[in-house]
Amino acid sequence: MPTQHTVRSYDSELEKVDHHIIAMGGLVEDQLRNAIKALVEGDNDLARHVIEHDQDIDDHEREVDDLVTRIIALRQPLAEDLRRVKTALKVAANLERMGDLASNISKRSLVIEDVAQVPQREALRRLGNAVHGMTVDVVDAFRDGNADLARRVWNQDEQIDEMYNSVFLAILADMISDPKLIAPGTHIHFVAKNIERIGDHATNIAEMVSYMIQGQMPGEDRPKASSVVTAEDGEAAEQA
Repeated sequence: MPTQHTVRSYDSELEKVDHHIIAMGGLVEDQLRNAIKALVEGDNDLARHVIEHDQDIDDHEREVDDLVTRIIALRQPLAEDLRRVKTALKVAANLERMGDLASNISKRSLVIEDVAQVPQREALRRLGNAVHGMTVDVVDAFRDGNADLARRVWNQDEQIDEMYNSVFLAILADMISDPKLIAPGTHIHFVAKNIERIGDHATNIAEMVSYMIQGQMPGEDRPKASSVVTAEDGEAAEQA
């Protein structure tokens, strides 16, 4: 039978995992907010700050990976604890990717010479704010074990797709009407796709939180709006 000391030590290890996940989530929230602000306001110093601090998120992911590996090897968790550590590992991977995408946004903003040439700045800000809100909510859902909040995030995926499609079509129309906007418009399209992909990762996390709490993923297919771009376009944006 485990001693009281062993139980306390195990609980402490699980709490450390949660701490790193929540810290990662807070950093991703900051990175996304700052990346959008840097882009729409032409703040290159803030963009460089986002790029430089991407490593902080990576460091937390490594800590989570090390802790979860140790817990599985030494503690052999079962049932709810096993779901908890499996979820933590997958959540950390999604948060790390969200941080990478925020950094990609800032890299794009640094090559745009004139912020006045950024098409659809306010629409892009609205898309960014909506995805930022999803990110805040899903981190809160993980922290509080709130399945209802996770479900609300999950249900927002279709809305984000529709917003992205609208932004994409508006950027395309601007580029057609003014050839000078073709270069910055191309960068902004990739930015918009990166923001939409961050929303996808937030939705992934919402599914994992539901699994952690309830023992199963949402029963139905994820709500998705029809995309105006191909899967290949999305993959190119993610890798940019």
